[in-house]
Amino acid sequence: MGGANTGGAPAGSRYADQRPYVVADRLEDLRGPTRGVVSLDRRLDWSGRARYDLGNPRRLASMYETVLREATTPDDLTRWLSGATLLRLWPSLVLPPQVRRLWEARIPELASARRRAA
Repeated sequence: MGGANTGGAPAGSRYADQRPYVVADRLEDLRGPTRGVVSLDRRLDWSGRARYDLGNPRRLASMYETVLREATTPDDLTRWLSGATLLRLWPSLVLPPQVRRLWEARIPELASARRRAA
């Protein structure tokens, strides 16, 4: 007898392709901090380096990458991200392709920023 289909992801699929990423509706909705030192919630960043100095360009980018990958609610996005900062950083952020596609499909300004930077 063959194995039962349990309704999960198709055989051979990757977690990143199945994972539900959260995407904001508009950049204007993102009103997170733009300066100072912030500490992300442990459920977003369990690395032990959850403190981010937003004045340090690499730590700022790292925080944005973490939030974009790990957010589970729209509130995570509005609490931690700034729309203007996201737009500025977008071309240089290291993100899973799935995250980039979802965000650029919802917010075309991000795709435009990436094309201009190329």
